[in-house]
Amino acid sequence: MPRKKVSTTVYLTEDQVTALKQLHLRTRVPIAEYIRMGIDLILERHSEVLPGQMSLFNEMSRDSFGSKPESKPEP
Repeated sequence: MPRKKVSTTVYLTEDQVTALKQLHLRTRVPIAEYIRMGIDLILERHSEVLPGQMSLFNEMSRDSFGSKPESKPEP
């Protein structure tokens, strides 16, 4: 199911517009779709600084995964 899209204004350089138009002519993929894809790439690349739910396993090292918790020595 497609997600709802919100209209926004983006200023591009002439070179960017020219390249996107050429890409569109060759692939028939809408320019707006390429812009959304580019934004998704940037958001993925910087996902560690975005708010959101952390995975349960983010804090666990691969070495400790599946191992028993260390017992504390008795005094």
